[in-house]
Amino acid sequence: MRTFRDMPLAVRISIGFVILFVLFALFGGFLTPYDFRQTSLLDRFEPPVFLGGTWDHVLGTDGRGRDLLARLAMGAKVTLLVAIFGTLIGAVFGSLLGLIAGGRRGKADTLIMMAVDVQASVPIIIIALFVLALFKSSLLLIVIMVGFSGWENYARLVRASTLSVRERGYVTAERVLGASPARIYLRYILPNIFNVILVQFTINLPLTVLLETALSFLGLGVQPPMTSLGQIMSDGRDRLLTSWWLTMFPGAIIFFLALSVSIVGDWLRDQLDPTLRNAGRRGT
Repeated sequence: MRTFRDMPLAVRISIGFVILFVLFALFGGFLTPYDFRQTSLLDRFEPPVFLGGTWDHVLGTDGRGRDLLARLAMGAKVTLLVAIFGTLIGAVFGSLLGLIAGGRRGKADTLIMMAVDVQASVPIIIIALFVLALFKSSLLLIVIMVGFSGWENYARLVRASTLSVRERGYVTAERVLGASPARIYLRYILPNIFNVILVQFTINLPLTVLLETALSFLGLGVQPPMTSLGQIMSDGRDRLLTSWWLTMFPGAIIFFLALSVSIVGDWLRDQLDPTLRNAGRRGT
C-alpha cells in the first residue's frame, strides 16, 4: 500500500491544501476577534497588513468595514458545507438510479436513461438560475440545486458498472442459489462499484464548488447576512483596481481548492482503476 511519501509531489501538496482549507473552514473564525457581520464605517477598504494595513485586520476590510479574514472563514465554511452535502445528494441520487437502471433493465432502464439524456442536454446552471429566480433563495434550496449537478454522470457510470458486475460468475451463482436481490446488491455489486462512485465524487466536488461560486457571484446563491466565497468575490468586483484583495483572496482559495481536489481525484482514479494502474506499470 502506498504511503504519503510515495505519492507524487503534486498530490501531496493538493492533499495538504485540502486539509488546510477544511481546518480554516472549521476553525478560521478563531484567528480573528471580529464577527463576519460586524461593520465599521471608519475602517472601510483597509488594505492587508502587507500593503500598509494594520494587524487589527490582517487581510483588510471590505466596503462596510467588515474584517475580510472573518468573512473568508465563514465563506469557506458555507462553501464547504454546500459542496460536500450537494455532492453527496448528487452521488446518492445518481447512484441509486444507476443501480435501478442496471439491475432492473426494461422500462425502468429506458426511462432513467432518457432522464439522464435530458439532464445532460440542459446546463445545470440554467436550471438553477430558473429555480432560484422563481423561489426565494435559501441555503437548503441552494444545496438541493447544487446537489443535482452531475447526478447523470453517477447514473451512467453506476449503470455500466452494475451491468458488468451482475454478469460475473459468482453473482450469477448467488442468483441461481436463490439469494435475494438485496443480498446481491449489498454484498457483491455495491462493494465492486464503490471505487467508481468514490472517484466520480472527487471529480464532481470541484464542479459543485464552482457552481455554488457562480450562483453566489450572480447574486442568486447565499444571501446576506450569510456569506460564501462567491458572494465575497461578487462584493469586491467593482473595486478590482483599488481594493483587489476583496476578490483576489476568495478567488485564489476557490481556484486552488478546485485544482487540488481535481488532482487528488485524477490520482485516485489511476490508483483504483486496474486498467490504468496496469498500463502505468507496463509503461515504467
